[in-house]
Amino acid sequence: MSLAFVSAENVRCIEKAELELHGALNLIWGANGSGKTSLLEAIFMLGRGRSFRTRNTERLIRHGCSELIVFGRTLGEPERTLGVRAALGTKTVAKVGGVFVASLAELSGVFPVQVLDPGIHKLVEESGLARRRWLDWATFHVEHGFVETWTRYRRALQQRNAALRKDPVQALAWEPELSERGEALSQVRRRTLERLQPYWSDMVVALTEVPVELRYAQGWPRETTLEDALRASRARDQSRGVTHYGPHRDDVQVRIDGRPARQIASRGQQKLMAAAMVLAQLQMLRGDLSAIPTLLLDDPAAELDAGHLEAFIGQVKRLQCQLVMTSLRADAGIFGAPERMFHVEHGRVRPV
Repeated sequence: MSLAFVSAENVRCIEKAELELHGALNLIWGANGSGKTSLLEAIFMLGRGRSFRTRNTERLIRHGCSELIVFGRTLGEPERTLGVRAALGTKTVAKVGGVFVASLAELSGVFPVQVLDPGIHKLVEESGLARRRWLDWATFHVEHGFVETWTRYRRALQQRNAALRKDPVQALAWEPELSERGEALSQVRRRTLERLQPYWSDMVVALTEVPVELRYAQGWPRETTLEDALRASRARDQSRGVTHYGPHRDDVQVRIDGRPARQIASRGQQKLMAAAMVLAQLQMLRGDLSAIPTLLLDDPAAELDAGHLEAFIGQVKRLQCQLVMTSLRADAGIFGAPERMFHVEHGRVRPV
């Protein structure tokens, strides 16, 4: 579902803002530091329960305030309301339809949202953590029961790690569940990546003209089971107090001619590859699930030459989804005339 309305209170420099959004193209413009990206963070929170810029939600709370609140209402039928509250010293909580949810992941089921920002190249350049999160977001949408499997694996992992540091003998008790849930978690991730491959192949060639591979790399030796890998690694795990093998070490390798893309691709190429990863996900949701996602675009033209920008624009338009874009200028027309425009200045927002 797309978003019809968003209200943000005490999000970075935004004291209070309300935006009535259109189901197509929305433009938020203003000077650097005015609060444009903060509004995108608020929208993103409604679908993820967190920001795309930091894992520490407390950093989003406006200086001098004790909490932030973001509220939204979806577009179309059935209309759903979403709410997220983050306060200093407490966990972030969320509501869907006025009812508290057990997991922030439930927000994604109501409001699927992705973002392309100037730091998107890190999806290719940095460690596997960001790529695991990227894959898990898609897996959540296409694999029933993924959240339960992920939650139970994470609990077993935390318990085993705690036991390794305090009472290594007790760590053995957690290995059966850790092995079972870990194998299942990697299987559903692998299936999702396989399902994504046709969309990825078309998207990455359209954007980069380079046949880039996405390979699934499980977090333990391929020739063994997770149970056997945990057994073989017990001595090392006990000495360091941490579990080395498991899907918490899974990765999605981005490769060109068998070599890591981050070693041979330029920053601009990495940005296009990462954009292809995100857009391929959204195409899969549209094609396989008939879901209409929302895409947030933070200064999308940055660092792209004319040819690649044209290809990028074409692929984004193919999505036919809700777009919320930021720009320094009111006349940014790379996707055509916006249906709604908002000007941000010193944290204050007004429709134009």
